[in-house]
Amino acid sequence: MNEKISTVRKWWLVFFMGVVSATGPLSMDMYLPGLPEMQRAFHSSASTLQLSITFCLIGLAVGQLIVGPISDRIGRRVPLVVGFGLYAVTSLMLIFTTNIYLFIGIRLIQGLAGSTGQVLSRAVARDLFNGHELTKFYAMLMAVNGAFPIIAPIIGGALLSIVQWQGIFVLLFVIGILVMVGVLCTLPETLKVTNNEVLTLGQTFKGLGAMFGKRQFILIALTQGLIFGALFSYISASSFVFQTYFHMTVGQFSLLYAINGLGIILGNNLPGYLPEQIKDSDILNGGLIGGMFAGVLLVGSLLLRPMAILVIIPLFIVVFCVGVVNTVATSMAMSLGGRTNAGAASAVLGLLMNIIGALASPLAGIMGTQSYAPLAWLIFGFEFLGLILFQLTRFGAKSSNYVDR
Repeated sequence: MNEKISTVRKWWLVFFMGVVSATGPLSMDMYLPGLPEMQRAFHSSASTLQLSITFCLIGLAVGQLIVGPISDRIGRRVPLVVGFGLYAVTSLMLIFTTNIYLFIGIRLIQGLAGSTGQVLSRAVARDLFNGHELTKFYAMLMAVNGAFPIIAPIIGGALLSIVQWQGIFVLLFVIGILVMVGVLCTLPETLKVTNNEVLTLGQTFKGLGAMFGKRQFILIALTQGLIFGALFSYISASSFVFQTYFHMTVGQFSLLYAINGLGIILGNNLPGYLPEQIKDSDILNGGLIGGMFAGVLLVGSLLLRPMAILVIIPLFIVVFCVGVVNTVATSMAMSLGGRTNAGAASAVLGLLMNIIGALASPLAGIMGTQSYAPLAWLIFGFEFLGLILFQLTRFGAKSSNYVDR
């Protein structure tokens, strides 16, 4: 189907789907510079406030399990419109919340609403593309998506210089409304009519169960989820590590976070520019090895005198490799999942990424924010497990439906 899409239309899809898929970065990265201020405002501990990240991630994961399979039956547009409408409403509610536990609860609902963007952006791409074209599209899509970790904390830091933390959620409300209108006005239905079966409970979740029965798909999805554990360890702990431990200002931290966001974009783009002769599995393996190397550097730096540069450089390598892994693992897993159940396959990917990320987010806070040792060990652990798991995936590749470009 990709040959019927004009260049202009393709670039618009890349941009708009990148925005649609950015509910995760928008929901978390934009308010990261404000976490210390919010901790004081809510009179809460760092680990309690980090639960607002955890519960949002749980919402993103659980919501995808519901939205993905349903979209395989009723289409992509209606769930997107409903989801972003609810996203706007919950953003508005957060503005007026003064209780930390109510705030955390609403963040769960906001995550459920935002899950539509994450799961359906991948499904729309799978509706339209195959093979190397799918990898290239995911590379461009995730590069756009990766721009939001750069833009979001800068915008968040700028807003915090003139308004209180509630201003961030005012902006999220506006974004939710704009995306909802954009879907209504510019995004046609991409699900083929022949796949649009009559909706029953059994049919809705049959595709979801099928995904868990595909060994190679699940192993790749778990590998990607573990690498997201490393990423969310960084996301949840970085503001405390750099602003509290290394005494950076909000502006300095926002700049550092933006540079690392650029690293993710570069990593996202790399697979799309590599020759088709290089297998996706080899690219993914290289990204995992690079992330593991950076984890070793982080842990090794604990033996030296504390210096910010010894943390900044390995973290840049980590996020770059996360970008590489994210693009290739998504393309491989979605290809293994098949076009008919693209929504279900995307849901399982999102489930594992967000659940592991949700589990990782509070760990650094629980382990303490007085040094970066918890962050270093968490990243090392997730990268190590991801690399080991993918070797099991490669070991069984010849005996199963393994997809490479």
